[in-house]
This record gives sequence, structure tokens and C-alpha cells, in this order.
Amino acid sequence: MLTDLQTKMQKSIAALKSDLATIRTGRANSALLDHIRVNYYGSDVPVSQVGSISVPEPRMLMITPWEKSILGDLEKAILKSDLGLNPSNDGEVIRIILPELNEDRRKEFVKQVKAAGEKTKVSLRNIRRDANDAIKKQMKDDGLPEDEAKRQQDQIQKVTDKFVAETDQVIEHKETDILTV
Repeated sequence: MLTDLQTKMQKSIAALKSDLATIRTGRANSALLDHIRVNYYGSDVPVSQVGSISVPEPRMLMITPWEKSILGDLEKAILKSDLGLNPSNDGEVIRIILPELNEDRRKEFVKQVKAAGEKTKVSLRNIRRDANDAIKKQMKDDGLPEDEAKRQQDQIQKVTDKFVAETDQVIEHKETDILTV
């Protein structure tokens, strides 16, 4: 039961890290483009599946598509995204220069990070609640002794506290990345 609980909580932390990777910091990161989807032969696919993404300079992303015919669609998808980036298409590759983040924009990103962290903490608490409910059900149905149930609930709380602390560390690290000029 505890391994199942830990697995679910690790998935929540992994989802948080994935979400945070798409939030900009001061330097270029190919994960910024992970949630952008391009129309490719009638289906929407991630940018990483239509070309290679590289970071030639600290504030530049370069996308080299597998097929030159996709350049226009790729450029449109980046323009439509919520990232506010302006790609430049030279007929061979797409270059995206990331502008410097001003202080207001950085604070906005920090708010997004904190909101994502709070969402993860809620998820962790829901997982804890489900585990505690399973113990209560076990007490009622299978006659689990009360002291054993209390011991298991204490273990669940310790695991939850560990993952909440890990969430706080991940958030703090991302905030530091964003606020570092």
C-alpha cells in the first residue's frame, strides 16, 4: 500500500517538474516548446517530432525540421502559442530569440510556478485522503485493529510530508532560476 502511495506521489512530482519545464527562465530550454503542437499531415504532433531542437546560444532556440515543407506550419504554431515568441524562418531552420525577461514578467512566472506547486500539493493531499479512506474501509470491512490503522496513517502522513517538502524544493529551485538575472 505504501509503495502504491509513493508511486502516485512521485507521478505528481514528475508532472510538476514537467509543467515547470515549460515556464521560461532567463535562458533558452528546448522544453519550452514541449506543449506546442504542429499540424503535420492532418494530425497535431509535438514540435520535437517534426524536427530537432537545439540551443546554439543561451537565449536562442533553433528548430531544424525533418521536412522543409513544415516550416510555415511550425512558425504559425509557435506564433499562436501563449509563449509570446517571434520565430524567424530563413527557409532552412527556425530561430527563436528569447527576449530578456523584465521584472514584471519574472514575477508573473513566479506566480505561475507557485500556482503549479499548490496544485501539486492538493494532488498529494488527495492521494493521502484516498489512502486514509482505504485504511478506514479496511478497519470496517476486515477488522483491522485500531492501533495498526493509526500506525499506517502515521506512515502515510510521513510519506506525504516528505513529498510536500520535495514539492517546496522544486518550486524554490524554479523560482531562483526565474529571478536570477
